[in-house]
Amino acid sequence: MTGRPQDLAHGALVDDLAAEMMRLYEKEFGLLAAKAECAFVGADALLCTLEGSFTPAEQGLAQTGQHYRIREVRQVFQYARETQFREAVERITGREVRGFASGTDTHEDISCEVFYLRPGDGPGRPATVDAGS
Repeated sequence: MTGRPQDLAHGALVDDLAAEMMRLYEKEFGLLAAKAECAFVGADALLCTLEGSFTPAEQGLAQTGQHYRIREVRQVFQYARETQFREAVERITGREVRGFASGTDTHEDISCEVFYLRPGDGPGRPATVDAGS
């Protein structure tokens, strides 16, 4: 392995976040997503994507072109559980979530959870460079 210790820790952190997002989706929608990935976007944003999480009922709605119904229901559930999503990210990263956005592409069965983290030290933050270095 060629990664630096902080890179390895960072990888474990996003892996833990992806596993937690899958757990929350399974609890909420009753179906384990086929795939989940999380990654820091810049220093203070975290993007989690989940694929293959539609229930059989949602798959049926998609097949009949009723995508707006899937979006409506998902939006209600995702924001109804916002506190659980925020708490999981705060617990795993040790950073406060200052903003949350959620969405679903109903044509591709891809959902995303975006977390905006309060600036500060912690995972995702670039290393501090001293001007004297």
